[in-house]
Amino acid sequence: MRLYDFDASVENFLSYLLLERGLSPNTTAAYRRDLREWGSFCAGAGAPPLPPEQETLSLFQRHLSRGEKSPATKQRIIAALRTWMRYLEQEGEGGGDVRLPSLPGRKEGLPRILSEGEVDRLFQACEGAGPLELRDRALFETAYGCGLRAGELCGLRLGDVDFQAKVLRAFGKGEKERAIPFLGQVSERVAFYLEKGRPLLLKAPSDVLFLTRSGNPMKREDIWRTLRKRGAKAGIPASRLHPHVLRHSFASHLLRRGMDQRSLQELLGHSSIATTEKYLHFDLELRDVYDKAHPRA
Repeated sequence: MRLYDFDASVENFLSYLLLERGLSPNTTAAYRRDLREWGSFCAGAGAPPLPPEQETLSLFQRHLSRGEKSPATKQRIIAALRTWMRYLEQEGEGGGDVRLPSLPGRKEGLPRILSEGEVDRLFQACEGAGPLELRDRALFETAYGCGLRAGELCGLRLGDVDFQAKVLRAFGKGEKERAIPFLGQVSERVAFYLEKGRPLLLKAPSDVLFLTRSGNPMKREDIWRTLRKRGAKAGIPASRLHPHVLRHSFASHLLRRGMDQRSLQELLGHSSIATTEKYLHFDLELRDVYDKAHPRA
């Protein structure tokens, strides 16, 4: 049986995902981490990682099932392994004579959301005339008003914001571009930040919209720290906060106001309507009555 170079195969696979399937660098990096789990297990078991052997696959699945990783992480690792094995078969590198490992069961969690009152308190916690206060208010207004992922917020450039056309361009998973309405307080707060706040944060030429205190582009961890800091000031428990909480709240609030799922799917950039449908299953603990399609439009 021919043995293949596992590391080279993984890198070729990642290039295929990035260049041919259009997946984002973050997603391909996650595939690399997950396949390293398989490689490390095989090294410890004294088994070749490539081509995958049926007995080793079964042992790996048992190893994962007994481990302490979350069900979601276990499922993701197996999904990465399955995708890689399909690629191997496609490229003639083996894998066609073994069964694909089955995906472990996963209990779907519902996204955590904030009430409209909590969102207002979070915005109020950013009140002030300093550049960081102006940035944080514009950042949160954009996250909530446009339903952006944390990575999409970090990736925003000045040219992605069109005040005249009232449209914001976002680049989601797989670098898929979508246009989102850019109206009301969102537009006003971003314009105010650009005029009064961003110039004081800018240390060197940059077209990145949201900057740190030192003038660098904001990263996901910067958004997380900012959210925790402002959330604490607003009296919101840390357990209710996570980088996508404003995006999830945006989706839930729009559905409660009567937006149809297909329109919401387009706004969120979901490739599958099934991903959008999970917002319908919230326990509607806060049955707010709304007049418009969005509280801050």
